Amino acid sequence: MADTVGYPVRPDPLQIKTLDETYLGFDFGSKKTGVAVGHLLTGIANPLQTLRSINQNPDWESIGKLVKEWRPAGLVVGISRQSDGSDNLITPRMLKFCRQLEGRYHLPVYQQDEALSTFEAKQLLFEEVNVSATKLWAVQDQLAAQLILQTWLNDNTLK
Repeated sequence: MADTVGYPVRPDPLQIKTLDETYLGFDFGSKKTGVAVGHLLTGIANPLQTLRSINQNPDWESIGKLVKEWRPAGLVVGISRQSDGSDNLITPRMLKFCRQLEGRYHLPVYQQDEALSTFEAKQLLFEEVNVSATKLWAVQDQLAAQLILQTWLNDNTLK
């Protein structure tokens, strides 16, 4: 590609960085947390892994390794609420998880309504892909994290 004078046009590296930012998405739970990864450039999220909680606390060591490996521009956490918008029993723990992520990793943390993401993940895996109940338990949270992150990317990807 060349400009009107014939010199090669170089892309702005800051613009490329902005377009290709990586984000990690989380489906937080008291027993396990699903993790997904996505990019603004592609606008696509992918399931990454499921982390088992340690004494009902997040596996901070594994989360730290993922943050170090992927070097995300931000983190997206699914927040569960009642249909009327009020908090349910796990909402305060999810909000605490958001604050802890922000405090530990000094990254922006975005909250995304998870609106039945785990239920949707189970439906997809069980009914459409015919995944066994045992396998379903192992992967449903990372697929829910993918759905959460994909929803956020859909709302935030540059069009």
